[in-house]
Amino acid sequence: MRKFLVMFAITFLASWQTMLAANGHFITDAAYRTKVETAFKQKVNLVGKQFYDQKMLKQQKATADEQGALQFLYAYMPVADVTDYPTSFFLENVRTSFEARQQMAWGNKVPELLFRHFVLPVRINNENLDNSRMVFFKELKERVKGMGMKDAILEVNHWCHELVTYQPSDGRTSAPLSTIRSAYGRCGEQSTFTVAALRAIGIPARQVYTPRWAHTDDNHAWVEAWADGTWYFLGACEPEAVLNLAWFNAPASRAMLMHTKAFGDYNGPEEVMLRTSNYTEINLIDNYGSSARIDFEIVDAAGNPVDGAKVDFKIYNYAEFCTVVTKYTGADGATFLSAGKGDMMIWASKNGKYGFAKASFGKDKKVVVRMDHQVTASGAEQKTILFRDSFDIVPPPEHANIPEVSAEARAKNLERFAYEDSIRHAYLATFYNKESALQALKDNGLAAGSEENTQKMVKYLVGSSGNHRVILTFLKNHKDRIDRAIKLLGTLSAKDLRDMQMDILEDNFNAKSDQLSPRVENEMIITPFKQFFEKEFAKQQVAFKNNPNLLVEWVKKNIRINPDLKALQIAQTPIGVYRSRLTDARSRKVFFVDVARSLGIEAQVDEVTKKTQYKNANGGEWIDVDFDNDVQKASAMGYQAVCLLEQGKYNRIVGMKGEKLVDYPVDEALEMTKSLDPVLVDVCNTISI
Repeated sequence: MRKFLVMFAITFLASWQTMLAANGHFITDAAYRTKVETAFKQKVNLVGKQFYDQKMLKQQKATADEQGALQFLYAYMPVADVTDYPTSFFLENVRTSFEARQQMAWGNKVPELLFRHFVLPVRINNENLDNSRMVFFKELKERVKGMGMKDAILEVNHWCHELVTYQPSDGRTSAPLSTIRSAYGRCGEQSTFTVAALRAIGIPARQVYTPRWAHTDDNHAWVEAWADGTWYFLGACEPEAVLNLAWFNAPASRAMLMHTKAFGDYNGPEEVMLRTSNYTEINLIDNYGSSARIDFEIVDAAGNPVDGAKVDFKIYNYAEFCTVVTKYTGADGATFLSAGKGDMMIWASKNGKYGFAKASFGKDKKVVVRMDHQVTASGAEQKTILFRDSFDIVPPPEHANIPEVSAEARAKNLERFAYEDSIRHAYLATFYNKESALQALKDNGLAAGSEENTQKMVKYLVGSSGNHRVILTFLKNHKDRIDRAIKLLGTLSAKDLRDMQMDILEDNFNAKSDQLSPRVENEMIITPFKQFFEKEFAKQQVAFKNNPNLLVEWVKKNIRINPDLKALQIAQTPIGVYRSRLTDARSRKVFFVDVARSLGIEAQVDEVTKKTQYKNANGGEWIDVDFDNDVQKASAMGYQAVCLLEQGKYNRIVGMKGEKLVDYPVDEALEMTKSLDPVLVDVCNTISI
């Protein structure tokens, strides 16, 4: 039952025949095809032609249909996917998708629109991408052979339950194969895994989530799958006897919003809430309960429409008004939303001005939000920013629609449920507990050291669940430097222990730096990088280590920020950032810290403030990094001044000369002159109060 667990690196070599559309194109709509081709060219020009491997496609004899599908994927991929995965990876996924389309009985029933947006795309959430499509297709195609679409969906969910059950974890979404390896996942991981499995056999599927419940705290994610013209929902890895049945039927009827992200520029029947360069966010609330639409008009203090106002729709949850949808007004100051028949807070803002109002869906037809409040400058906030109001927030009433299930069907499902639990429990029994972990350490000559080290290794082996072979092998590889190996494992998160691969562990262990941690935030770590940066920055290493601000300046000078600020910001690997010289603000932070640590510089992203920080060569206090202005230089100069005082040097002026920190005697500094731009002076005089 578990043969596929060891097939992560197997390349799918089965023969296939491409399925040509009626006019010989993957996208039959000429206008939409032109739009995709334009977006594809823009993406390649933005990221770089080297990331779309034309030579490989020619060698692999990629057909026009395959290249059309690839262009569609590349046109709407986040930058991270373009730079972090080779073109061959996506070609393999495209070919497997086409093969499933050809071999599965329902292949010719799936409309082009749904195949394009809900079968072909590899990415589902913010998980790292893996070979799951190829593995799952091979595993499932015979299991669902001869079934109709609805029965196949139910069967896939039973298979998912054999392998994975619920367990909460951190916000990083594990890849489907990693979720299988650990046998656990939170609802976002369970649904990502189940969607991946359904798409692997050519069934349109999407991850659905309510960002916040309206009647209670928390949120939830599940799956919708399409069969014979209709979308159905199911609890991921929670098989029921029929579709549209799950533990959350009643809560879902009280929800105010259900979202999903459709890959690319999607033009389906659902209400569009947001379009970005990567995805189309659509509203699925009508699939679960009664909804109503409200039209909103955003005006300024004088009653004039506000163009480009940001409108946040907020649900009360966890003792706060949490934004669940963000929209922007047009020139008429208008926007709209359909939601469950309950109450929301509507917050409109632009350029420091804001306004808010309560909206009752099902009662209000139109709500006007007047932006008549001003966020004032520091120092005056206490006089003007205080504004109080009270709202009576009422969630939608419960109107659960429960499908009928015969007693026989329910009993049969419960019997299968118990059997599937036994399969998964048998796999879980192969994981280490404290006793078996200690014995494994003894058997491999790893328990001869201190009791403290032994207990740490036991903890890591137990926590590694299905990844225990990797962790044990890593420890065995480094018996002679076991303290360093244990220290490295101690930097990993609980989820890292369950899915960190050997090449990344070895890279960090064998790097010269004593900054061992491969993790900065909850980013994906899919490629080794420390020894790579050791080589790439070998000439600058000493200078950067003596003055880390030089590394800050290098990043500011060499790394571009993606101008599309609404783009999906999947964490990019540091090597992807380095090779493309293009990233987003978050990945830039991670890149800086990873490079700094690779060069032996202590660096971090503070867990609380989220500030990027480093320590100077002399150690001491953390210094904040600001890539967007000159605050960094000021911090460096201030730190240098403190160091001079500690050395007993007084009457010195610290400044920047180019990229170097310099200090001068006060008398000499006072005699220095610098001309001022007369235009700048005039501007300052004009705007001064």
